[in-house]
Amino acid sequence: MMNWWVSNSRREAVASRGFFAAHKWWMLRRATQILVMTTFMLGPMAGIWIVKGNFASSELLGVLDLADPYMQLQGLVAGWPLAAPALIGAGIITLFYLIIGGRAYCSWVCPVNAVTDTAHWLREKLGLTRDRKLDKRTRYLLLVGTLLAAFITGTLAWELVNPVSIMQRGLIFGVGLGWGIVLLVFLLDLLVSRRAWCSHLCPVGAFYGLIGRFSFVRISARNREDCNSCGACLTTCPEPHVIVPALKGDGSTLVLSGDCINCGGCIDSCPNKVFSMATRLRP
Repeated sequence: MMNWWVSNSRREAVASRGFFAAHKWWMLRRATQILVMTTFMLGPMAGIWIVKGNFASSELLGVLDLADPYMQLQGLVAGWPLAAPALIGAGIITLFYLIIGGRAYCSWVCPVNAVTDTAHWLREKLGLTRDRKLDKRTRYLLLVGTLLAAFITGTLAWELVNPVSIMQRGLIFGVGLGWGIVLLVFLLDLLVSRRAWCSHLCPVGAFYGLIGRFSFVRISARNREDCNSCGACLTTCPEPHVIVPALKGDGSTLVLSGDCINCGGCIDSCPNKVFSMATRLRP
């Protein structure tokens, strides 16, 4: 049963380092995603208000206002007046992701990540090889499209179809028609293209990728001389193109692309411990 659960790309890592070592960062990410979602759910479901609101705008412990900078940008384009607390909250979130990695939001916070990871795992287990090529730049076109929609309609139009918001509302309030969009994301990743949503289409990931270009915490191929070209890291990574310069290049061992989601999948899957978490100061 355990062999069935282990993804194909991590079998060698499990054999050489053990199951828990080969899934350390995966488990930390899932625990973080569950913790974040639980803090939002405790209020409406149990009356324990650690956080009030949602991923777009929230209040932490009744004191600190936090706001998603992407949503604030849409509000600005839509012509909404932006209050000082919201701007400060958006600044705090931006600074946070400038430190830990912009697209760490995608792998450590976003609940849809668990859906797309499951689709990728099942895709591997079922041996599905169909992979319609999608242009990664499409997500940036969709990012611009969401801003245009906000400008034209004067609303946060993206929120009507945003799988993250839909999934959060669904987990709190139960089954609804919105879950159909989450199901479509799952089927898209499973049957149409590898990592179709997060790597090619999601405008939220595109926005945080722009922040991620400058982030302080990075993945490092610190021990790249130990690489035996097994390909496990490239198979596991949602954005495999980000690894190659650090792994095979002559320059820095740091993964510097804003597309990197700092998920630690390459660290988990490598049987030779080539990768590790690092910073710009200590690559």
